[in-house]
Amino acid sequence: MDYIGIKKDGQIYDRQSIEALNLEVLDNEKIFPDDSEESLEILRHSTAHLMAQAIKELHTEAQFFVGPVVDEGFYYDFKLNHQLSDEDLPAIEKKMKELAGKKFAIERCEYPRAELEVKFQNDPLKEMVLKNIKDDTLTTYTQGGFEDLCRGPHLPNTKMVRNFKLIRVAGAYLGGDEENEMITRIYGISFFDKQTLKDYITQLEEAKKRDHRKLGTELKLFTFSENVGAGLPLWLPNGARLRGKLEQILYTAHRRRGYQPVRGPELLKAEAWVKSGHYANYKENMYFTQIDGMEYGIKPMNCVGHIEIFKNDLVSYKDLPLKFFEYGVVHRHELSGVMHGLFRVREFTQDDAHIFCMPDQVKDVIMEVLEFVESLMKHFEFTYEMEVSTKPKKAIGSDQFWETTTKGIMDALDEQGYEYGVDEGGGAFYGPKIDIKILDAIGRKWQCGTIQVDMNLPERFDINYTTAGDTKERPVMIHRAILGSFERFIGILTEHYAGEFPLSIAPTAVVIVPIAEPHLEYAKQLQKELQYLEVDSEIFSKNESLNKRIRTAEKQRVPMIVVLGDEEVENNKVALRDRRLRERSELTKEEFLQMMKEKTTGDLI
Repeated sequence: MDYIGIKKDGQIYDRQSIEALNLEVLDNEKIFPDDSEESLEILRHSTAHLMAQAIKELHTEAQFFVGPVVDEGFYYDFKLNHQLSDEDLPAIEKKMKELAGKKFAIERCEYPRAELEVKFQNDPLKEMVLKNIKDDTLTTYTQGGFEDLCRGPHLPNTKMVRNFKLIRVAGAYLGGDEENEMITRIYGISFFDKQTLKDYITQLEEAKKRDHRKLGTELKLFTFSENVGAGLPLWLPNGARLRGKLEQILYTAHRRRGYQPVRGPELLKAEAWVKSGHYANYKENMYFTQIDGMEYGIKPMNCVGHIEIFKNDLVSYKDLPLKFFEYGVVHRHELSGVMHGLFRVREFTQDDAHIFCMPDQVKDVIMEVLEFVESLMKHFEFTYEMEVSTKPKKAIGSDQFWETTTKGIMDALDEQGYEYGVDEGGGAFYGPKIDIKILDAIGRKWQCGTIQVDMNLPERFDINYTTAGDTKERPVMIHRAILGSFERFIGILTEHYAGEFPLSIAPTAVVIVPIAEPHLEYAKQLQKELQYLEVDSEIFSKNESLNKRIRTAEKQRVPMIVVLGDEEVENNKVALRDRRLRERSELTKEEFLQMMKEKTTGDLI
């Protein structure tokens, strides 16, 4: 099988770039047309250009901005004199297949910058792209009559682009800047293998059924309001109950592991963010205001408050590791185009913790946190993967700190036999981290928790502990979140379970259906006794048929349905329907209450 490119020094090159740059090709650097990450990047970049060529033929006035490869496929941003919708996608796909069948060669051309500036002088989007590129020599790729400014990599010809699907039309601010105009973006996916594409489309269809925004509305979990603002979720009673149960489970799990609850303010002086490095490295993601002529910043993270709590008292080596945790409400400025249900919001609550420890305790702390992760993932039936994220371009701290700390994390994982990937340049600006990526019921991967080792902030805020020799030493600070945020995790849980939440967190655990008016009082008594056990229930006593009320409960995905009639009232019993097990049974009220107590308590994390 002929290769389509190479990967050298972290860079991917297509065949034409290899020849143009006169690169030596080694066997272990060759990329073949399979479903490897590198080969899919080349394929999807070429598919993006094929889509742009099709759009240009269908809409001759189209002007194109950029068309990158992203984690879930590719997209292209472009401008038309009218709006497209998802209904336009089949026509674009049809034109793409027609063009692919013509087997146009995809040709790389090299130009001096000045020549391209003249070539694209009547195309404001291309002029904007040119401004963002500093090189004096630039490249374009041409196929048929379509040419676009691009660095590659690409396939040799359009015939190799066969198995693709356009996913959706969206709006996007030009260059990701809210101050700019809104243009059109189309997302798509492609594979070399036809069956892989078919399987992916099946997964997409299943994902639509599980969409947490759709289920959130149906199950009355949360909502958004233009009167409140974009990215600011409103939790409805059902959702607030679910969230409260999850918070309780996590609170108990933290306390069992020796974490101390703390609480920091949501608004801190800007100078605290200057000292932490957030002002220089994260300011564009923060919100600021003026109070008494002084600048304050709404916190995007909880670490500064926890450092100040650490400084409030003298700390001995005997106190370490010292574990603070907080359900910290944070605010981050997300662009309008990237917000998505509960997955990307502007206000969210982290299950955040900061562990202060001595250097020789770091490995043990990391292992203990990973045990916590393992317990939580097992509880909610997730599998997970880990990645070590290394120094990003925008970072604080010396190279020695980054090298030593990153090696320490990898050594800790290696010693315990953990498998992990490496995300080059994906670390936080203040330190390397372990990212926890969970896999849901239909195989999708989600970024959730992180474990971050930090020796920079203890230095910046001058915190220390007293050693056995009565000297002062800097602690290591470990930032840790397992869920990541309650909002995002609940969105993931909703899709993972397709709204069929485990009994331990179900917003309504039991629906009680009294058959007639004489049975209502017994239903209210049962509801009261369930409430004492912290089991949420609802009584369906509307003037509707019994079957309709039971069907309504089933549509709301309530785990347990209790039907009460003459027999149950007279004998202090319940007729139980377990929706999950598809079983019916008759129990005494005491047996039912004991069963619910055991089921809702469940295994401790």
